[in-house]
Amino acid sequence: MLQWSEGDQICSAKWHSENGIAPHQKIQIVDDTLTADIAYRLACEGTALLYRGDFQNARQLLQALVRRVDKPSKKSKRVEKVEKEKTRTPIDLFNLHRLSQSQRARILGMLLIQINADHSISLRRAPDVAQACLEAYGRCAESYVVSLRELLGVISAHEWRKNGVQVLTRDDEEIRIYPHYGVFSPVRGEYIDLLLKVPLPNALQKNSVAFDIGTGTGVLSVVLAVRGISQIVATDSDQRAVICAQENIERLGLSSQVQIMKTHLFPDEKAALIVCNPPWLPARPSSSLEHAVYDPGSQMLKGFLSNLKMHLLPEGEGWLILSDLAEHLGLRTREELLEWIEQAGLVVSRRQDTKPVHQKAFDKTDPLYTARSQEVTSLWHLRAKST
Repeated sequence: MLQWSEGDQICSAKWHSENGIAPHQKIQIVDDTLTADIAYRLACEGTALLYRGDFQNARQLLQALVRRVDKPSKKSKRVEKVEKEKTRTPIDLFNLHRLSQSQRARILGMLLIQINADHSISLRRAPDVAQACLEAYGRCAESYVVSLRELLGVISAHEWRKNGVQVLTRDDEEIRIYPHYGVFSPVRGEYIDLLLKVPLPNALQKNSVAFDIGTGTGVLSVVLAVRGISQIVATDSDQRAVICAQENIERLGLSSQVQIMKTHLFPDEKAALIVCNPPWLPARPSSSLEHAVYDPGSQMLKGFLSNLKMHLLPEGEGWLILSDLAEHLGLRTREELLEWIEQAGLVVSRRQDTKPVHQKAFDKTDPLYTARSQEVTSLWHLRAKST
């Protein structure tokens, strides 16, 4: 619970943070009279700002805080000299980037909005966010407080869920995936193209069964179904992902081909093809959404590799979709990956590579541009080693 003084009263409300941020201890009531400079100073000092004015003015204040965080003065200690940048290793740059992002999120997360139990907002010119908050948080029995930044993310996720993301075309018909809040959107299309074009393993002719490990939105299961595989079991350990994938499969009329299962990694059975697109970077996530990007200690990757052999049918293949960005950042070496494959009793039969086409790969102002510009996404074909 959050507690604060307002007028002569002590008030409280439930605190909600998808990033797992602890309830703020210092809370100040603010309104439209608060200047951006004072708000920035208070946020940097650790004072949370509970907004009581006009909602659109609160959004403008957040934008003003973004400008101050992203463009500090030249005297700021956070501005580093170019000479120092040249001496830093890729992993140094990555760690500094993550630290900077963490500090940025902390400051911008200090602007708070109170939401009623029915997911309405009592501020002037507040939008109707009831459906967006219901999708993200479920039903609530009491008023709660979130950061405005998180709330805007919830609203944005609602738009993604409403409009969907086009992933491929079937018989001149657009196939769209509708991501839910907290489930990573399939915006990296290069690996979908790989999965669409690569020849299917011969083992599927005898047993047309495939697994999709860590399915997320269900996008890879959809691709496998479109390619004609009769039975697909898609797994995920996250409840939001399971619900999201199930809705996407039902919406596309693929329920007879695809079964969604909540479990860690593999189902008990075996398959002729097992596909996995694990998080690509071995680092600690700072939010629920980042679990799709960051895999602490490469736990999911190692778990997939070490258990793959026992779940493959004879002549079956495991398809590992993995970027080498971690290698360019110094977070993992190619030698380590190949050693894990070897230790799992697997061999690499072939590999298809493709270059990313997302915006960050071409943005020279990105702190990680050097690594991103060299990134390659690969589809690794893995088979059980012959005994």
